[in-house]
Amino acid sequence: MTFYEIFLIGIGLSADAFAVSVTNGMCRRENALKTALMCGLCFGAFQGLMPTFGYALGSTFARYIERFDHIIALILLGYIGGKMVFDSLKGGEDSQPAGRLGLGELIVQGVATSIDALAVGVSLAALLDWQKMLISALLIAATTFVIAFAGVFIGKKSGDFLNNKAQLVGGLILIGIGVKIFVEHTFFS
Repeated sequence: MTFYEIFLIGIGLSADAFAVSVTNGMCRRENALKTALMCGLCFGAFQGLMPTFGYALGSTFARYIERFDHIIALILLGYIGGKMVFDSLKGGEDSQPAGRLGLGELIVQGVATSIDALAVGVSLAALLDWQKMLISALLIAATTFVIAFAGVFIGKKSGDFLNNKAQLVGGLILIGIGVKIFVEHTFFS
């Protein structure tokens, strides 16, 4: 996988964190810089750690799944992306924070928005070596940090317009990456 593909995966995975950060920004208008730093650090850390954990789980079984890695990637990324698209079209919101943003609530949000990254890590186990996975996890974490950080300020300024749009775009990116991996491994390897 290329740097660009990992970057796009980072954008796709950070869509939920962005949506929650926008919501946090809408609900916590005072001290936006502190809220933005908290969201960026927490969401970035979880989005970087979860694919690493998924990779560790997946690499244990990689030799058994290498023949099917492209199908697994398509199914996992298609499912995650499809769920995100479905949720955005039905108009549901995962989280509606209110009042002060506490550390416990932020950690719950971080875990909830990064579960998808665990599955992505499992699918990357057959595609990347350990060093490339660590670099990928850092890139995903940094991408999520920037996107979540910006999301708080966007939420503070613009209300909830982008909430479902971000989830839709992120879902479509993940589906597209899954299809690309499937096509490349099926027809070009």
